[in-house]
Amino acid sequence: MRIILWRLALAFGIVVLGAVVVFLGRSGYRDATGHSIGWLTSFYYAAVTLTTIGYGDVVPVSETARVVNTLVITPLRLGFLLILVSTTISALTKRTRAEWREQTWRRKVQGHTVVIGYGTKGRAAVATLRARGTQPREIIVVDVSLGAIGEANRNGLVGIVGDGTHTDVLERAELGKAQHVLIATTRDDTAVLASLTARRMNHSAVITASVARAENAPLLREGGADNVITSAETAGHLLGVASLSPAVGTVLEELLSTGLGLEVAERPPAPTEVGHDPRQLSEPVLAVVRDGSPLRYNDPGIGAIRPEDRLIIARASPMCDRGDRYHADPPVRDHL
Repeated sequence: MRIILWRLALAFGIVVLGAVVVFLGRSGYRDATGHSIGWLTSFYYAAVTLTTIGYGDVVPVSETARVVNTLVITPLRLGFLLILVSTTISALTKRTRAEWREQTWRRKVQGHTVVIGYGTKGRAAVATLRARGTQPREIIVVDVSLGAIGEANRNGLVGIVGDGTHTDVLERAELGKAQHVLIATTRDDTAVLASLTARRMNHSAVITASVARAENAPLLREGGADNVITSAETAGHLLGVASLSPAVGTVLEELLSTGLGLEVAERPPAPTEVGHDPRQLSEPVLAVVRDGSPLRYNDPGIGAIRPEDRLIIARASPMCDRGDRYHADPPVRDHL
């Protein structure tokens, strides 16, 4: 936009320069109306001449005026046309490049994650995905706010401006080929409609949605969401736990935050771990995913770990070593 404005200013400057040249040599021009050549007529002649319209009602009649038209006005006309043509070609080329990049991206994108809503919850979800190894090009953000999408673009993400409940918007995000869909809208009714639309477009994607009120969670599950996070009740529960046991609150804060020291992760069992009781592993096993269903660590049906199992464990975050978090010396306060 800045380049276009600069070119428009340059084109206007050429017109002004042409008008000044005509006005200074106004005695060598004749107006078909019989009026004398003034500033308005000079600007009129410069504009219609430089744009190659040339009505012929104002013409150079003296030899000096014709020489000036040949040596000055004609080069100005060429410069004006070059600016016009280069601006047009630049705009068309930019649009063509954008369309080509979008078509190339659409052909290659597969198994990506679509995030509907890029507010506080959406940004936190994206930060967690990236901290766990998801590449920015594998994340597509959909939001109605142009500012939110601009921020997503600056962070290296693909952003689409639009309503995440509309099929045409989600088609632009290639939701039909997505592997995961995260719904982080600010309104529960919007989340329900987005979940219904996403499930209708993609029957196999894992849809995880966030709602403010627990009473709306069944609606989301009926609408196709695989996982529903109740933000308001969960936050209230954590507040209560932290007030009763600050140490437990600290541990839960680390588990739920990115890079604070502890994290919950899912991984396949190592060959040396197959056949053992989950409680014998060096890392704490919280659950075992078997046949798509999570079994808690104390479920008697787990038995020994199988090669096809998935383990949900608690481990130290690779982003940050905070082993001294719980044993740090108390802060020293200055006494006035």
